[in-house]
Amino acid sequence: MPGGQTRSRARDRNNVLNRPEFLSLNQPSRREQAAGEGRGGGSRRPVFRQQSQQEDPGGRGTRESSDGGHAADGGQKEASRFPEQDCMQLNPSFRGIAINSLLAIDISLSKRLGMCVGAHGPGAPLRSMVTLLAFTGHALPWIFGTLICLWRSNTLAGQEVLVNLLLALILDLMTVAGMQKLVKRKGPWDFPPGFLDYVAMDRYSFPAAHASRAAMVSKFLLNHLVLAVPLRILLYLWALLVGVSRVLLGKHHLSDVGCGFALGFLHFSLVESVWLDSATCQTLVSIGTLRWTPLL
Repeated sequence: MPGGQTRSRARDRNNVLNRPEFLSLNQPSRREQAAGEGRGGGSRRPVFRQQSQQEDPGGRGTRESSDGGHAADGGQKEASRFPEQDCMQLNPSFRGIAINSLLAIDISLSKRLGMCVGAHGPGAPLRSMVTLLAFTGHALPWIFGTLICLWRSNTLAGQEVLVNLLLALILDLMTVAGMQKLVKRKGPWDFPPGFLDYVAMDRYSFPAAHASRAAMVSKFLLNHLVLAVPLRILLYLWALLVGVSRVLLGKHHLSDVGCGFALGFLHFSLVESVWLDSATCQTLVSIGTLRWTPLL
């Protein structure tokens, strides 16, 4: 009998769960303690705890015994409910480490590139020009400009292109607003959105709405307008600078702008795949201008 108790204590001492950082997993609940005391078998766990406290070199057991009873009970319930949480924290996965490292690099670089954030920053003299450049990628100028051009257009081909461009702008606006509402990522400097941002539903950082719109519009115009080579290069350069301007103003992270560019090209591909023909565009124009003759 003494030999069996010695072997049992040796197994308990070598058990990983008897280490001080896993003491919360060995603590029985109040019901188990009451049932054990009623059956006369509740003496083993207190001895366990006493031995673990004696083996703790830093006096951890003394500090735990001095904590409030309510906090200890709450920790026991949480540990018994999620026993694997401690192990996940002590042994993080390589994927989690890589994602957290990339996010930290993204935030650090985005904050460093926000040179036009403050009035006394290194890029303060360029703030007005950068703000104007970013405004060229806003939703309101493009939507109202497309409507004005559609109202003044007299050719069927021009109306067909403008109607599809208007639908692409609306698709881009609604898709980006929905994704921003779903993700709810704040900008690197966490500025409150302005009045124009509320109007265009551009309240959050991911993905960058200006970058998505600039990429979609530039690709759309390059595909449906005959432009000289210098103008085509300027159009690509404009789309790139619109995305960079949002990073310089501290509104978006670099990853937000990159995902915005990718989303803009995706919107262009989607609009091209469901391109509306001239007859459908004329029907939509008739409905919009309250002229019903094409429908008869």
